[in-house]
Amino acid sequence: MIQKFIYVILLFIILGEVYTCHLIYKFTKKRSVVFAYLLLLVTIIASLFLYFKGSDQSKGQTAESMHVMALLLLFLLPKILISIPLFFEDMFRFTRWTSNKFIYKKIITNSRSSLLTKIVLTAAGLLTLSIIYGVFVGKYNFKVREETIAFKDLPADFDGLKVLQISDLHVGSWDNKEAIEKGIEMINAQEYDILLFTGDFVNTLATEADPWIAALQKIKTPKYGKFAVLGNHDYGEYVKWDTEAAKEANFVAIKNNIEKSGFKLLLNENVVLKSNNDSIYLLGVENWGLNFKKAGDLKKTSENVPTDAFKIVMTHDPSHWDAEIVNHQQKYQLTLSGHTHGMQFGFDIPSVLEWSPAEYIYPEWGGLYNKGHQYIYVNRGFGFHAYSGRVGIWPEITVLELKKSK
Repeated sequence: MIQKFIYVILLFIILGEVYTCHLIYKFTKKRSVVFAYLLLLVTIIASLFLYFKGSDQSKGQTAESMHVMALLLLFLLPKILISIPLFFEDMFRFTRWTSNKFIYKKIITNSRSSLLTKIVLTAAGLLTLSIIYGVFVGKYNFKVREETIAFKDLPADFDGLKVLQISDLHVGSWDNKEAIEKGIEMINAQEYDILLFTGDFVNTLATEADPWIAALQKIKTPKYGKFAVLGNHDYGEYVKWDTEAAKEANFVAIKNNIEKSGFKLLLNENVVLKSNNDSIYLLGVENWGLNFKKAGDLKKTSENVPTDAFKIVMTHDPSHWDAEIVNHQQKYQLTLSGHTHGMQFGFDIPSVLEWSPAEYIYPEWGGLYNKGHQYIYVNRGFGFHAYSGRVGIWPEITVLELKKSK
């Protein structure tokens, strides 16, 4: 399925270049301009090939490589947007021409719609500007999202508990100290009783965190503390290691850096939170994803947790909720995840329009979802990865207030 999708994308990339050349010639009437564009295209492709071929694969994704990826998307996405509507218009024009020539035996004007061309070019221009905005502004355009969730079985002493969630820091991608400090100030400005970080501390290497630990230590510690779990990127599995010992040493260092940053790391374990005579349980599961590392052990994480206890589960990948948590014989009232980033691209206007390509992969890709009386909140991520930008899906700080329903 994924392979077929890649082939379709490649087809529209090629078509996009064909249509781009056609439009350049249509507006300039000069073959030399088309030739100059093709020369630029070949130069860019060759440069990208040489860059990725010569890059140090042992470092994984870096801020530099993500800038290159952003440039690649800037070059390709608007052309894909151009190619899709023009391709389907050409299919319609061909069908109309064929039916009129061979069935109705008449000749008709079959030129391209100038209105459609203008709409497509305008949309491509807006997409180009959006990608540029996403790289320079959007990736640090932090937003606070608030949700109130009511539970019948929430212990009375925890009525009004405020949970602040962040996810997917990807500290190896950060390249603006002032912007990160602003994001941390926004976290500290919130009222919260517990802070939960749901994984992907780094891109790959433990050393990525070195410039940022001091800043992360400034995140205020609330009444019940700050807790963290691991995400798929925290296992160092996206680069080639010389030895297993080197990989393990990196993994140990990542866990230590999370703790140095002020978080209590939960590794398939739980802690009890107490208020007077009431208690709730916080469960921290290691990464578990349908298409990613399955280090999570829900059974082990739930050891010694009473069946009727109120539980908050931290698990990085939301596919874990559908696959194992929501239908489990135990009841896990609230699950917190991240991982998707909302693909850092889409439309996200609450109660108006919420769409991202992530929804075709993850049924729960961003925000609050429920099945019966069990809820999951998927944080869209504090950082960014793969490309150095966000378009429409902004970095998120989540504040969840838990209420006892009457």
